[in-house]
Amino acid sequence: MEAYFLDWANLLLRWLHVIVAIAWIGSSFYFVWLDNHLTPPVDTQLKDKGVAGELWAVHGGGFYNPQKYMGAPPTLPQDLHWFYWESYSTWLSGFGLFTVLYLLNAKTYLVDPNIMPLSSSQAILLALGFLVSGWIIYDLLCRFFSKNDKILPLLIVGTVIATAWAACHVFSGRAAFLITGAMIATIMSANVFFWIIPGQRKIIASMKAGEPVDPVHGQRGKQRSVHNTYFTLPVLFAMMSNHYSMTYTHEANWLVLVMIMLSGVLIRQFFILRHKGKTQLAYPLLAILILAGVAAWIMPQPTAPQANNVVGDRFAQVQTIVNVRCIQCHAAHPTLMDAPAKGLILDQPALIKSKAQLIYQQVVQTRIMPLGNLTHITEEERAVIGKWFEQSVSKDLETGQQTKK
Repeated sequence: MEAYFLDWANLLLRWLHVIVAIAWIGSSFYFVWLDNHLTPPVDTQLKDKGVAGELWAVHGGGFYNPQKYMGAPPTLPQDLHWFYWESYSTWLSGFGLFTVLYLLNAKTYLVDPNIMPLSSSQAILLALGFLVSGWIIYDLLCRFFSKNDKILPLLIVGTVIATAWAACHVFSGRAAFLITGAMIATIMSANVFFWIIPGQRKIIASMKAGEPVDPVHGQRGKQRSVHNTYFTLPVLFAMMSNHYSMTYTHEANWLVLVMIMLSGVLIRQFFILRHKGKTQLAYPLLAILILAGVAAWIMPQPTAPQANNVVGDRFAQVQTIVNVRCIQCHAAHPTLMDAPAKGLILDQPALIKSKAQLIYQQVVQTRIMPLGNLTHITEEERAVIGKWFEQSVSKDLETGQQTKK
């Protein structure tokens, strides 16, 4: 029952996380688009009021006319809409999901003894340390190099690369990808919490006090906001990567992560320039080349399985593979977990046969299992399971369906 309730917590937190993330990313992308489409006003009254840019748009049967003041409007409106709950909700729901799925199951999801033999407590502290230290390092870089637009981006990229390398040499591959993405997401939300929103509050406080508005607050907020928009697509890949084991199980998985994140940055750069009326196809083409190169690089080599044509012998091979690669988590008394993962037990022949289709889907089709390939299943072993299901089990299933009809 505990596993059942944790699954519900996982489902609801993941759903919430996706909903608020859409809201945050949508508003972020919209304002980047808006900033890059504003044009100087023609109306002298708008110029006199301090409007530096405006835009006319049509949507949903109505016309909209957003206007941007570079400093501050002459009078502060009563209804001022803020954009911060989307960021905070995304981070909080993401951290809740990370806690339920990874921190509460650190031995299974965070630790790979073949990479670094950590205790659950050590893995949890290190994971949290990555999130906190990533923000501290990034913030210090921005503080000391904020005026150097050439050096700062390189230092930030170097920090992300170093984080990816370190995480992949401490945690299991699946966890390493997620933690790298979570560190960047923490930076993004912390930018909003510590810099963007406080800067806006200081601007408003100066206006209410009748004091001159210090432009540095807007400049700092804008810089952090620009960083956030480039971070977005890399973070999205890191959050999705747990569904694609071919990326995080590679021996050079940190480099795979870096290259795919780089392609995300290039794609984002294309859209930012496109908003400004510049179509630079070199950026998406380079991104496609990088992704194609990574796909070719990590492609598994097909091997012919050494499987006997006798059905009984073939199942004996499958049972041996399950006993070696699966029952550490899927036994009545698993060695890698306190209870059978997802309540699934595979330590008896009848149980293996009853879950044949699920095994085939998870091991052969999606390749999600074994989780993070912690037990190092081989391509030959996956092929044996595939042949057993396709040539034996699936035929039995079809025969049974025809008999019912």
